[in-house]
Amino acid sequence: VALHLAAKRIEAPSLAAAFGLKFRAIDLVGVPLGVLTQVAVLPALYWPLHHLWPATFNDDKVQQRARELWQHAHGAGVLLLIAVVVVGAPLVEELVYRGLLHGSFVAAWGARLGMPFVALWFAGVHFQPVETPGLFVVGLVLGGTVLFSKRLGMGVLTHMAFNATGLVMVAMAR
Repeated sequence: VALHLAAKRIEAPSLAAAFGLKFRAIDLVGVPLGVLTQVAVLPALYWPLHHLWPATFNDDKVQQRARELWQHAHGAGVLLLIAVVVVGAPLVEELVYRGLLHGSFVAAWGARLGMPFVALWFAGVHFQPVETPGLFVVGLVLGGTVLFSKRLGMGVLTHMAFNATGLVMVAMAR
């Protein structure tokens, strides 16, 4: 609703036009970027945290929510989980966080303050303290795609690939 109202307020013909939801071939770079963020960047981030606070930042706790979602999905529930986690959430979250909030805060405060603020907001809204460092870094990566491309397409694909890779990793660990 907020996105729709914001688009109407600026008299944009659509949500896509209002928030830069456009895709170009270069946006496909987001797929390996999302995979790399999941399989290399997050482990590198959590490695020192795990060594400093092993009871808090262990793999079991960091992956707990994703593992629980996967373990409770059966039959058509697996397809629904994939649709929500890999398609729905990235699309909606990128429209909200990088389309609406990133655009607004970067315009008001500049990229140096606006992008980290929105990344922190993105991390905090997930309400999982153990995941906050990783989600903050993911938010920075996603914000960087918007700064680079001036559109949401690359960020959406990065977010989709990141989430899909996480699901595959949890499914394979089963």
